[in-house]
Amino acid sequence: MTKRILIITIILLYAIASAHAQTGTWSGKLDIQGTKLSLVFNLDGDQPTMDSPDQGVKGIPAQVERDMAGKIVIKVPSLAINYEGLWQDNKIEGTFTQMYVSLPLTLVPGEDKPNRPQTPAAPFPYATEEVSFTNGDYILNGTLTLPAGYSQKTPVLLMVTGSGQQNRDEELFDHKPFAVIADALARAGVATLRYDDRGFGDSSATPMEWTTEDFKSDALAGLKLLRERFDKVGVLGHSEGGTIAMMIAAENKADFIVSLAGMAISGAETLLWQNRIALKGIGFADEQVDSYCKLLETAFDVRVNGGKMPNPDDYDIPESLMQNYWAVVAQIQTPYMIHFLSLDARSILGNVTCPVLALNGSKDNQVYHESNLNAIRNGLPVNSKNSIETIDGVNHLFQHCTTGQVTEYRTIEETFAPDAIEIIVKWMSEFK
Repeated sequence: MTKRILIITIILLYAIASAHAQTGTWSGKLDIQGTKLSLVFNLDGDQPTMDSPDQGVKGIPAQVERDMAGKIVIKVPSLAINYEGLWQDNKIEGTFTQMYVSLPLTLVPGEDKPNRPQTPAAPFPYATEEVSFTNGDYILNGTLTLPAGYSQKTPVLLMVTGSGQQNRDEELFDHKPFAVIADALARAGVATLRYDDRGFGDSSATPMEWTTEDFKSDALAGLKLLRERFDKVGVLGHSEGGTIAMMIAAENKADFIVSLAGMAISGAETLLWQNRIALKGIGFADEQVDSYCKLLETAFDVRVNGGKMPNPDDYDIPESLMQNYWAVVAQIQTPYMIHFLSLDARSILGNVTCPVLALNGSKDNQVYHESNLNAIRNGLPVNSKNSIETIDGVNHLFQHCTTGQVTEYRTIEETFAPDAIEIIVKWMSEFK
């Protein structure tokens, strides 16, 4: 009897241990036809979540069921995801299912955090201040970075992020490019103000209801704050932020601007090019790509100028692209996209009289370096201080890369190419 009680006790202790072991953070990698996709499950508390770091998505609500035998079931209803696993040897072996696709997935304790060697770490040889400024009903919070011995004559740059709600560091996949750039500039004697986008962190925000003009208005409010403390005030913008920098310069409200992968051609042209590159990258035939892009071009024109949306049945495209087309049609009904499609900085570049530094990467698959830099080069008035350059081998985030595809962003340790930072620092030294 004593031996039997002992065996039962051991079994119960194992069951308790296995149930306890299935808490905390667990991570694993799905192998999808050779492409690795990281998943992270946060299983503590009453509100478990799933993260997809490679896709820049965090905090997706999940449901968890456990039994005393070490089995765990994790469901993510919003994505039709189901994971069933069994705890053994300090890992969870199981199967991940989404829709009709099932893949093996092993989870291990903790999160496989990527290395980010460029992220600035204290102590810093400069000061920072937490500041706020308002634009209408919106309060924008940011960080003012101040070089040692700064004064009113110190040049300062307002940093404007790209499209989508982003924090002041323009953080993506644990990369913090704006923090890296601000650190380098502060060490070189240039001040910066970087700020969280309007509505950042607010689940009730409606960013697709806002347009690039709204984000430009926010940037102008930030410039007003800087004008109260500095004589020489400029804008550094990335992607959409680069376009905003050009718009502000065209209104003579900046003393100098830095455009990083800024879009100068129209939004419609940019989206067509992005789709063409993406479709070719995943193996669609040239004829299908051409036909689909003609369909999109017509739809974009109708959205901007009016008319009836084209019927995909009139184009030689596969069913998968027909479904994608209808998703695009729904998306371009939003105020943001309607404005973005017609946005074209070429019409205003002739009004830019301040010095301009424009950099784009040769492997940028989101904003094509050649067409955009040529538009800037041809559109700006002659200014000996202008510098327009292609940085060889870097992607849209200014990382040295292999393909330039979005799927590489997280796997690359480099946050921002040192040679690009050197160009920015050297150019800005002219205004000290």
